Amino acid sequence: MANLTLVYGLRLLPSDELTEVNGATIKLKNGREAQVAMHTLEGSKDEIEKQLKTSLAAFFDIYPEI
Repeated sequence: MANLTLVYGLRLLPSDELTEVNGATIKLKNGREAQVAMHTLEGSKDEIEKQLKTSLAAFFDIYPEI
């Protein structure tokens, strides 16, 4: 299996300050661009950590061949 790269970004903000989240664009060596979906999680620190772990596990479930 080839080496993989996981692209991600994190930032914590007060939930009442967020108005919009846009996708991120990455550029590939072949000159093409790809979109990275952005996700938001809200709640207490413990709730966010639990949701993030669940989301990450589900993400890898999408790619069982890995």
